[in-house]
Amino acid sequence: MRTPRLMGTLLAILGLIFVIAGGATYVMVSQELSRANVTVADDADFLAGDHVNGPFSAYSQAQIIDKHALESTGGKTYAELDREDPLRNVAMNASFLRSSLFTSVVAFGVATMAMGVGVALILAGIGLRAVGVERRVTA
Repeated sequence: MRTPRLMGTLLAILGLIFVIAGGATYVMVSQELSRANVTVADDADFLAGDHVNGPFSAYSQAQIIDKHALESTGGKTYAELDREDPLRNVAMNASFLRSSLFTSVVAFGVATMAMGVGVALILAGIGLRAVGVERRVTA
């Protein structure tokens, strides 16, 4: 019966597509972050001075932006500031920048997960093909 071999081949091809798509997404997000020429602030808890082009440096920069914004606003968030408070713009810009950086962190995670699923599908496909070959030899 050829069904296990065919399904194995299809799974492996699907897995390869996932690996390629995940890898391409990871590289694209990294390049876009790199083009922004952002460096993690010197007073960050980790990766201080690092060029923001990956998930860890993006996360670190997002954290330090939050710290700086809270210092500037006396510990108040955007929602806690009065509508007429001029510091509300500081909090809003910090929130926007943090959200953008966190979006890239999520994109890196999804891309990595896609590559992991792709590898799992390739291995499952190889396993199914092996079962198909084994069944054919014993039949």
